[in-house]
Amino acid sequence: MLKATNFFDLTENRFKSLFDDTEFVWEGLKRIKTYLKDHLKGNVHEIRRGNSLIEKTLVLHDGLVISSGFVVDTTGKEAIVKKDGVILEGASIIHAGAFLMDDDIFIGKNTVIEPAALIKGPTIIGDGTEIRHGAYIRGDVLVGNNCVVGHTTEVKSSVMLGDSKAGHFAYIGDSILGSVNLGAGTKLANLKMIDSPIVVNAGGQRYKTALRKFGAILADGVETGCNSVTAPGTLLGKSVLLYPNGTARGYYHPGTIIKVRQNQILLDHSQREE
Repeated sequence: MLKATNFFDLTENRFKSLFDDTEFVWEGLKRIKTYLKDHLKGNVHEIRRGNSLIEKTLVLHDGLVISSGFVVDTTGKEAIVKKDGVILEGASIIHAGAFLMDDDIFIGKNTVIEPAALIKGPTIIGDGTEIRHGAYIRGDVLVGNNCVVGHTTEVKSSVMLGDSKAGHFAYIGDSILGSVNLGAGTKLANLKMIDSPIVVNAGGQRYKTALRKFGAILADGVETGCNSVTAPGTLLGKSVLLYPNGTARGYYHPGTIIKVRQNQILLDHSQREE
């Protein structure tokens, strides 16, 4: 019930070794630092050249940095880079105004880093991913393929396994996300108000995680509504729906719908209180 395979399809996932020989899905959080140490080979040294601020839009293609003579076509769904009329397959775009704070960053193919995005290492970013304007990646982060880290979204010590969309104003702390979509303003809280390790309650049992910081586990198919919140140590099973303005805590079985019902009082103009 609480294994990683109960939450995610890891068959061809680039980060699946995070969960090798684990009993509980949250154990993957404890392995992020080691995974990065063993697998990260930064490829932004020539982009940065010792500077955090990228002052000129650059293209990364086949391990080479292209600084001139290219054209970026944004008329389609995906940005295309051309040089001398030839499409550069797999080229990634790092826009002027982005911040790459150190060399311990890997950027995959067909990925776009927009202006004012700030990325700290160690961080791995996969293929076909968008790091949008104003995004803040604080390090110890794994971002898979076809993900979106959106405007003013903050990510730290977390894993986005792939097809993970956090497009607007989200906070993702010490969490693991599968193929999910977060509504604007979703917050995955990762720290209890009382200073003690987080305990997960599931199936009538209490599981001591030994984690002081633990946000949420969001399984494949999860969707959260705008301004929703998960309490520290929340686990949402596959295809759980968390409605707007709702708060989730604890473990939720696959297919659960979490609603917040509000009683509204409707008055016409003549009935309003002065």
